[in-house]
Amino acid sequence: MKTLIIGLLTVVSMNYSFAQENKTNTVVPGYTKAEQEVIQLSKDKWQWMADKNVDRLTALFNDKSVFVHMGGSWGKEQEVNVIKSSSIWYKKADIHEVSINIIDHTAILLNKITLLAEVGGNEVTNPFIVTEVYIRQKGKWTLGSLSFTKQLGPQ
Repeated sequence: MKTLIIGLLTVVSMNYSFAQENKTNTVVPGYTKAEQEVIQLSKDKWQWMADKNVDRLTALFNDKSVFVHMGGSWGKEQEVNVIKSSSIWYKKADIHEVSINIIDHTAILLNKITLLAEVGGNEVTNPFIVTEVYIRQKGKWTLGSLSFTKQLGPQ
């Protein structure tokens, strides 16, 4: 009997953990399939940044991509190096609102987020509106631009 209960609890907890893993892969009503694909890609990007998964990010970032931060702007190579070296560690992005517009082969996504990051060894939390521009080439979305705009005042 004990073995049966332990077995059932194991199965239930495994199902729960799988459900949690797939939580972000939900269908968002009112968005097209392409819009949902880009929204999911953006969510994945935040996780890859938190995990410092530079291989996935290198593949996602367009070779001509630009990144605009509070302290400056730069291209793909420097952004990958910033993440790899932990100069900026994007620990967690809490996404509060998402909007997206697709124009031909370009997707413009706005995320209203609270970003927990470590910058120069100091942990900081900032409210941002992040503009992400994705370009669809050869059937694949790549990130062309990522810009952080700090929100001022009450959120």
